[in-house]
Amino acid sequence: MSSSEGKMNLEEYFQRIGFDGPCDKMDLATLMLVHKLHVMSIPFENLSIHCGEWITMDLEVIFNKLVRSSRGGWCLENNYLFGWVLREMGFDATTLSSRAFNSIINDFGALDSHLIHKVIIDGKAYIADVSFGVSSQIWEPLELISGKDQPQAAGVFRLVHEGEIWVLEKTGRKPEVLNPEFAKSSLVNRKETKQIYCFTLEPRQVDHFIDKSQRLQKDPASLFTNKSICSLQTPTGFKALIGWTYSEVTYKLEEGVDVLDMRNVTEDEIDVVLKEHFNVKLQNKLKPVCNKTFYTL
Repeated sequence: MSSSEGKMNLEEYFQRIGFDGPCDKMDLATLMLVHKLHVMSIPFENLSIHCGEWITMDLEVIFNKLVRSSRGGWCLENNYLFGWVLREMGFDATTLSSRAFNSIINDFGALDSHLIHKVIIDGKAYIADVSFGVSSQIWEPLELISGKDQPQAAGVFRLVHEGEIWVLEKTGRKPEVLNPEFAKSSLVNRKETKQIYCFTLEPRQVDHFIDKSQRLQKDPASLFTNKSICSLQTPTGFKALIGWTYSEVTYKLEEGVDVLDMRNVTEDEIDVVLKEHFNVKLQNKLKPVCNKTFYTL
């Protein structure tokens, strides 16, 4: 099948993420497996912005890009696609919006532009999010219960209910940077406990995110115009290419550290790194960007 023909279908998506289990079970085990396979297979990336491409909220375009064209996407693509997958499988999934925490202003951003999902299984609610990236990425859905520690590979996540607002936070481990020249890099997260985003349970339709998507692609103050990002989870941690810096992060749970192996790549290496480490093939030339913002590994 060509990269732009044929209707969206679960079979191609399942092949993309390597899922070969039964797709007619709407149980927690199936949700957890599909969620984890997605974050291990489809990168969180905003490279289109830095390749002169426009990111759309057209689901068929997103399907062709992420499933058929060896690309990833940011949350508005990955999680929009994932919501379609969940509903096609028969899950009770509701789309929500959230506001990412900005450490520079020490508060949540004003724009509720991060798309996530609430999934109900056997009367219990879970938060599914396959596209935040780096060390803030959950591998499996989180039970929507306040104050409960929910350990995963990246650290201990918890959802805290404050009035009508829910806050996602994570307690992680200390960074161990192997390369001395990156010891003071602004990309290294040094906060053991950090807030990630906040949200309400108000259902959202795709129309809610269209203007948000446009603003994030145009605003000179937007994280996504200031950094070119490609991140993919691995069985031992994650990989990331942020600007010119390629990082491999290994979670050492027993030792209580995250080991960061960081190096800068040359312009000639960019396409090779993207293909070999993220299975990403770009149609247009990438102009890497890494201006200083609140974003960290």
